[in-house]
Amino acid sequence: MKHKYLQAVASFVVGFTFALGLSISGMTQPSKVLGFLTWDENWDPTLIFVMLGAIPVHAITYYLARKRKSPLLDSEWHVPTATKISKELVIGSALFGVGWGLAGYCPGPALTSVGSGSLQAVYFVGAMIAGMFAHQLFKKSFSK
Repeated sequence: MKHKYLQAVASFVVGFTFALGLSISGMTQPSKVLGFLTWDENWDPTLIFVMLGAIPVHAITYYLARKRKSPLLDSEWHVPTATKISKELVIGSALFGVGWGLAGYCPGPALTSVGSGSLQAVYFVGAMIAGMFAHQLFKKSFSK
């Protein structure tokens, strides 16, 4: 790992920018997210514009970045290499979707909302961390 200090600064800037984008777009408001996920007469389609803005920016920058042999501040890429759809992936994705649909938070917006002092976000993040520990215990018990 090279450029540890610059990596920390870059991580902070990127994380801050991401959190700012989540806040400005309304992704940190569970009611806004649930309004988007609820397909009835109260459906709020405004989060589509977040996706329409984010996907092209990501696609272009990811394409340009991956043309490099390594990231600017590291010696190698750290991206997932698994391409197989496993039972664990499907179950985990379903649980993620159910949690997102019930609470209106996914991990990034929840962590961002903790900074605003939202108790609902604090409870969600606590449950998320408990779920991560439960996953590790579950994984260890099945790997034996």
